Amino acid sequence: MGVIQIRDVPDETERTLKARAEREGKSLTAYVRDLLNEEAATPTLDEVMARIAADEPVPYDPDFVRESLREGHR
Repeated sequence: MGVIQIRDVPDETERTLKARAEREGKSLTAYVRDLLNEEAATPTLDEVMARIAADEPVPYDPDFVRESLREGHR
């Protein structure tokens, strides 16, 4: 596991995060780690758009759509 050290966090931010961590029954470290994990797991708009751009185009042909629906493909 890596180590991240964050300096120069405003006092108000630290107090807010500590209070939120306490309300969830977590240490500040666990709370911030969960926030970072959640952020890292959520793709950015650029990442989503890159994935879409890399996908194979889906053919759009009205006959193809009707046939797919008749066959039960979705």
